[in-house]
Amino acid sequence: MGHHLGSKDSLVPLIDRLNKYPIGLVDSDKLREILGLLFDEQEVFVASQFPLEEATLAELVRATGLTAEALLPILETMADKGLVMDMPYAGTTYYLLMPGLIGFFEFTFMKHRADLPVERLARLMREYLEESQAQEFFGSKTQLTRTLAYEEHIPVTSEIASYERAREIIHEAGFGAVGLCYCRHKKEHEGKTCAKGAPMEGICISLGSAAKFLSRRGFAELKTEAELLAVIDRARDLHLTHVTDNIREKPSFICNCCRCCCELMAGVQLGFTDGIAKTGFTAVIDPERCDYCGTCFTACNVKAIGLAKGPTFATPQDRFAAVKAPVCLGCGACISACEKGALRLVPANNRSIPPAKKRDLFVRILKEKGRLGPFVTSRLKKQLRRAFTLGRS
Repeated sequence: MGHHLGSKDSLVPLIDRLNKYPIGLVDSDKLREILGLLFDEQEVFVASQFPLEEATLAELVRATGLTAEALLPILETMADKGLVMDMPYAGTTYYLLMPGLIGFFEFTFMKHRADLPVERLARLMREYLEESQAQEFFGSKTQLTRTLAYEEHIPVTSEIASYERAREIIHEAGFGAVGLCYCRHKKEHEGKTCAKGAPMEGICISLGSAAKFLSRRGFAELKTEAELLAVIDRARDLHLTHVTDNIREKPSFICNCCRCCCELMAGVQLGFTDGIAKTGFTAVIDPERCDYCGTCFTACNVKAIGLAKGPTFATPQDRFAAVKAPVCLGCGACISACEKGALRLVPANNRSIPPAKKRDLFVRILKEKGRLGPFVTSRLKKQLRRAFTLGRS
């Protein structure tokens, strides 16, 4: 199918539908250009008719007025493109329209594509996210994503729950899939590479129904628990930050993020210091051990480490680094990079309990943004319960 090249106004119903998600898409000329490249005219119409919850083919036939014979190949193409998630369950296939973020923006660059002008899309997405979307993504009190700490650096006097441990999340899932890093792949099409040398392939993990979908549609490859744990080890060797869904039960991904490519890390660097939920810990530096070598500067993925503030140092040798506590995610990626052993994690006062499930997270964010009236709360909860309980085995 060709790209959608019709009137920009014809995209309004699609944008309106996408803005029913907790993270909407701020309308702009760049957004409309992006959507026009990702969706053809038929797909724009079908997507705009999707209910908030998942739907069967028969339900979508009623919603769109198309025949099943006409609609099914459109849905199949949309699933191959990552615009729609298909979920076979108990003999029936359910379809769910993906949000833009986290959703089809990421999926667009999670496999090699010959059907899209990827260089143009990479530039458009970067400009759109920088110019229009940051407040929408990072601005709610409840964050969509959260950080996971390196367990080996957690103080022995502190306890962390299973949902705070990357290894335990993988163990509970039992399997997952690994594929391209969306951020690094997009950067590649802008002619840039990761300054940390982090790989583009084989580093980002999906879990549960997301893993099944992504592997089925060629975005990722299924892996065993042992293989996923090896990915975590590799990420820690590279001092990457683990990020997952801000929920306690059955997160759908663990990304391994760097300072130069990751858009989540970029948001924190741009000033949205609470845009990612923190671990409940913060890094501190022992000035007696620190020789201001600068290794931790580049290890930190949100640029939370710099020169200590205070009186003028008598000599350059007197300088030492310090952590900006409001910025620090508490991930611990910087600690093993320090050969002097000058860094450690300590408990912070920013620890919070995430929502239990994705539907709870979505309802909370919608409430905070004033998009959820009291009369639709109950119905929306039912829709979200239906949408996010399929295929989690």
